[in-house]
Amino acid sequence: MDEHDMTAVKSAADAKPAAARKGPARTRKPAASKKKTPADPGLAALQADVNQLAASVAADGAALAARWEGWVETPEFAPSAANLSHYLALRHRDLRPLQRRLMAAGLSSLGRAESRVMPTLHAVERLLGAATGKGLAASASPNVQDDHFFAGEERIRQRADALLGALQETRPARLLVTVPGEAAGDPAFFTELANLGVEAVRINCAHDGESAWASMIAHVEAAAHATGRRMKVMMDLPGPKIRTGALKKGKNGSRVFPESELAVVRPGHLDAAPRKLPAIECELGQALEAAEPGHRVFIDDGKLAATVLSAQDWGLVLGIDTGPETEGYKLKPEKGINFPDSDVLVPALTADDRDLLPFVAHHADGVEFSFVQTPEDVEELQAALARERPEDWRSIGLVLKIETRRAVRNLPDMLVRAAGRQPTAVLIARGDLAVEIGFARLAEMQEEILWLCEAAHVPVIWATQVMESLMKTGIASRGEMTDAAMAARAECVMLNKGPHLFRGITVLEGLLTRMGGHMHKKAHLLRSLQSW
Repeated sequence: MDEHDMTAVKSAADAKPAAARKGPARTRKPAASKKKTPADPGLAALQADVNQLAASVAADGAALAARWEGWVETPEFAPSAANLSHYLALRHRDLRPLQRRLMAAGLSSLGRAESRVMPTLHAVERLLGAATGKGLAASASPNVQDDHFFAGEERIRQRADALLGALQETRPARLLVTVPGEAAGDPAFFTELANLGVEAVRINCAHDGESAWASMIAHVEAAAHATGRRMKVMMDLPGPKIRTGALKKGKNGSRVFPESELAVVRPGHLDAAPRKLPAIECELGQALEAAEPGHRVFIDDGKLAATVLSAQDWGLVLGIDTGPETEGYKLKPEKGINFPDSDVLVPALTADDRDLLPFVAHHADGVEFSFVQTPEDVEELQAALARERPEDWRSIGLVLKIETRRAVRNLPDMLVRAAGRQPTAVLIARGDLAVEIGFARLAEMQEEILWLCEAAHVPVIWATQVMESLMKTGIASRGEMTDAAMAARAECVMLNKGPHLFRGITVLEGLLTRMGGHMHKKAHLLRSLQSW
């Protein structure tokens, strides 16, 4: 090819369109349209149900709280009373079907909402709103910080520290130790308690007297000076004494057997009882007046169980249902009598209690109120405290001892009436309560009391026979160690006196410390396991 031909080819190439020189044209595909993923109909239905639940709980809670209007005089308790009303509204519903749906969706099942009812419901609403794309329900609050969500837990901690003593860092529950009478002359006893980390001591005003109590309190102050740890002082008012008194022997002496009969009489009426029957006094005549045929009666923490056969002017005839069969039950004075089916309408604050108040109100950090059953009982004690210390009675702690069916029924109202005015805790008196509601129901009821108090942001004292065998013999049973482990869910554990008290405190310290890594209230904590 000569030079002319080369020039012709080049010219022809230059004449081609630019697109042709670059090769075949690329076809541009239209932009893919973004298809919106349809919302999961199951989540949408779940969102609607949770929204409805939250709105209903808020409305019903407000209606429940209306009866407490004017009761909350301490502003710090207002959010706690509101949360309690919401919790009552929530638990009036059977939530089990909804819980399973929430779990399947990977959401909170509401099973640990006690101290934060509406924040928990709103948190679930927010997540469902994001998952369905429908946003928040009108009732839901925007996202909140952790310190707001867990504010109820912090309120319980602060209130327990203030009333029952600042908690040791190593364990989840405080220790409250009942002081034996002989410790009034033993200052070293209190120093040892302080050294072992005990947060509070309990003085039972049914025993000893003001001189002994003053010595005990002086020893507490001396121990605080020596150790740098000041233990709180709780003083227990005896309350009405529903106990056995003097007795009259029958044909078997002072022993009664199942399927036999027993006369329980008013004080001073032993001679009025049928001659053929053994008879024993009940120190509180009003209790006998409240009992009717068919009502149950328990003596000595249920060791003797009976049913009222007839009511007489002088007292009651009981038919013995259960008790020791071989040797029978030996009747003794100063044993408790329980009337679980009878409404024993007596003032919780007795004349004897009122006589003790001038000393108690000026020396105790907290008053333990025995046999309290109604908000009116609470108000009566508060009025008496106000007369003793008009300027600062609200600084005195109040411990409500829950011992009867009636107290359980009225617990929400009593919590608001008490904690709405002054620092408050609840003591689960499991001995009397077990007899009142039945031993089979005690485990269930102590759980419900724990939940209710957590909802009210009120600390709880787990009491009665904690590690009793260890305290008395130095050897613990398997059952009582398991029971003590569960006490880690309360803010405080009460120990009674015994020759092995100090060893018991050390054992309980280790047990509670270990359990504190596994649970907080109803929540199971997932600390690392070391056994495998």
